[in-house]
Amino acid sequence: MVNTGLKDRSNVGDKPQSQTQRAVALLRDMVISNKLPPGSNHLEAELAEMLGMSRTPVREAAIILEGQGLVEVRPRRGVRILPILPSDMEEIYSILTELESLAAYNVAQRGLQPEELAELRSYIEEMEEALGQDDRQRWAAADDRFHRRLIQLAGNGRLENIVATYWDQVHRARLLTLYIRPAPHKSNADHRALVDAIADGKAEEAREIHRQHRIAAKETMINLIATHGFNAV
Repeated sequence: MVNTGLKDRSNVGDKPQSQTQRAVALLRDMVISNKLPPGSNHLEAELAEMLGMSRTPVREAAIILEGQGLVEVRPRRGVRILPILPSDMEEIYSILTELESLAAYNVAQRGLQPEELAELRSYIEEMEEALGQDDRQRWAAADDRFHRRLIQLAGNGRLENIVATYWDQVHRARLLTLYIRPAPHKSNADHRALVDAIADGKAEEAREIHRQHRIAAKETMINLIATHGFNAV
């Protein structure tokens, strides 16, 4: 998973990672990348062997990830990777839509430096190039960087932290549906329109563009999950 922009919640400052922090980072990556499939069950000993560490930090990491909505810790039965449900995506996208739209409004209102606008546009160009090569993984990585950087540029740490709480769950679903969704050309057009509105200082327009962009993403995601049965695992 690309880790640009939004804060890495598994580490604090520049201190060396504890075993628990390391377990959180490794286990989260395995869940988000779907190396541990939605609905699968795993004993602590199994996960500890996968991560190359003792069971204690793995148990502590699982509890942390349970609080983030990625797993379910079941006493004496191990860890269950939570399925991706349409109802969950409905709730999460509803929250993210409003918060990210607010971020877009704030960014447009305060304005960006030329180099910041150029950075956002570089991600859009990378997305366009990736789509031209039918490289969905590269497109997703550039899209991820674009949205994370936009949130960061809003300059609201609390908003950034709240968005980060839900981002992993959305990213997991996006990776799962990456190759069965239509090519996201409309998404790239939305990105361009959004950056143009930000560059022109049109805060309300930026907010509405981003809101409609996220609403469309939500509808696509929920339809894919329901149609392909990811909610049944």
